[in-house]
Amino acid sequence: PAATSILKRQKQLRRKNVRFDQVTVYYFARRQGFTSVPSQGGSSLGMAQRHNSVRRYTLCEFAQEQEVNHREILREHLKEEKLHAKKMKLTKNGTVESEEADGLTLEDVSDDDIDVENVEVDDYFFLQPLPTKRRRALLRASGVHCIDAEEKQELRAIRLSREECGCDCRLYCDPEACACSQAGIKCQ
Repeated sequence: PAATSILKRQKQLRRKNVRFDQVTVYYFARRQGFTSVPSQGGSSLGMAQRHNSVRRYTLCEFAQEQEVNHREILREHLKEEKLHAKKMKLTKNGTVESEEADGLTLEDVSDDDIDVENVEVDDYFFLQPLPTKRRRALLRASGVHCIDAEEKQELRAIRLSREECGCDCRLYCDPEACACSQAGIKCQ
């Protein structure tokens, strides 16, 4: 059979990747990160290389789903604040020891103590840094049982290195003594 010319082929209809009538959400399993530097110690959060599920929403469904998710995050945040306040009250702002305070957990904060309904979620919701213990708990809950401790040390070294920026040069730069020059960057 004779080869047909590229010019004579009919243009095939291409499927467009941008749609304004739906939202496609890809879900990834949680993994240890190795890609970010949390402001607090511990390991970072990341995600698997490939998604494990996909869900499509209409714009309205997605807005409702976000509202539910944000409300749940807000509920947890308010419970943590209430727990902290209870512990501070029992320890007189951390000045005295209290076994009762040490034993308190989020389960000790009743949902009746939390009034999420009267809070405007959009005004309140923003990403919060997660404490080290919470990140570790999230990783374990996601099936990561062996957390690489080396990352913790590497992240600590990065945080420390970020505290000192630039070099000690004054008036002129001596490339042999300049930390910037040795690092291959312009003298700061």
